[in-house]
Amino acid sequence: MKIGILQTGYPPESAQPFYGTYADAFARLLDGHGFEFASWACLDGEFPPDIYSADGWLVTGSKFGAYEDLPWIAPLEQFLRDSYAAEIPIVGICFGHQILAQTLGGKVEKYADGWSIGRVSYDVDIIDADPLPLYAWHQDQVTDLPPEAEVVGSTPFCQYAALSYGKKAFSVQPHPEFTHEYISHLISERWHDLPDGVAANAERSLTDGDICSNAMAEYIARFFKQSGRAVSTSDK
Repeated sequence: MKIGILQTGYPPESAQPFYGTYADAFARLLDGHGFEFASWACLDGEFPPDIYSADGWLVTGSKFGAYEDLPWIAPLEQFLRDSYAAEIPIVGICFGHQILAQTLGGKVEKYADGWSIGRVSYDVDIIDADPLPLYAWHQDQVTDLPPEAEVVGSTPFCQYAALSYGKKAFSVQPHPEFTHEYISHLISERWHDLPDGVAANAERSLTDGDICSNAMAEYIARFFKQSGRAVSTSDK
C-alpha cells in the first residue's frame, strides 16, 4: 500500500541533520507496516498528479494556520475534498487535523487560552491506552466540528483532539512523529519566542514519562489498511 505524504511544513534547518523532513519522520513512525511512501511539498506548490497517486494520504504539521490566505491552502483543501469524496483514506496530524476539519465544514482558530506544548495525556476512545501520552505543539485548534466528524479523543484544554470520519479519515492534534530529541530541540530553539512560562512548563513535562507513539502508529497503520481501496494504485 502506497501512502502519499502531503508536506505542509518543514522542521527547522538546525534539526534536519538528525531529524530529516516530516516525510522522513512519518516514514520512520510507520516503518514495519508494509507501506511504501511518496511525498509532495504542498507548501511549495508541489501536489500529486491526481488523488489516485497513492492509496492513502497523510497531511503533516505546519507552522502556518489553516485559515491563512496562502496560495497553497485552497488547492490543498480541494485535493482533500476530492480525496474524501472518492473515499481515499486520509490521516491528518496537527495542521493536517485542522485543515481537514476546516475543509469539511469545521472551524479553526487561535485558541483563546494559548499554547499546548510538551507531553500531554489524551483520552482517546479508539486506542487501548488510558490515558495516551503524546507530544503536543500548537496554539490553533479546531473549535467547531465538521458535520461528519466524531470526537474520539480530547483533553480539558483541547476538546477536539482526535476526530474520526468513519473509514474516510482520521486526524489528531498531537504529534506521534515527534521524538524526545526533536521536541527538546524545538523548545530550546523557540524558548524566547513563546509566552512567559510556556517553554519552561513544556520542558518540565518531558520528564513525566515516555509517550505512546507506537500505539498511535499501530492505529494509523490499521486505519489505512482497513480503509484502503480494494485495488491498490500500484496494481493499476
